[in-house]
Amino acid sequence: MTQKRMGRPPSGEASMKDRIFIRVDKETKEKIRKCREALNMTTSDLVRNGIDRIYDELDK
Repeated sequence: MTQKRMGRPPSGEASMKDRIFIRVDKETKEKIRKCREALNMTTSDLVRNGIDRIYDELDK
């Protein structure tokens, strides 16, 4: 049986150590929840994906 590894994730380029806190209204929170469930994503992944899409559009 394999034991689950505990402790800090490995450091490196993909390390996610910075945090951003935002305030949202109830409508936005509900939109985030629906998107998370429909896409089976975490809130963090959803936000990163959205930022990447907007950022990519800036170069066009």
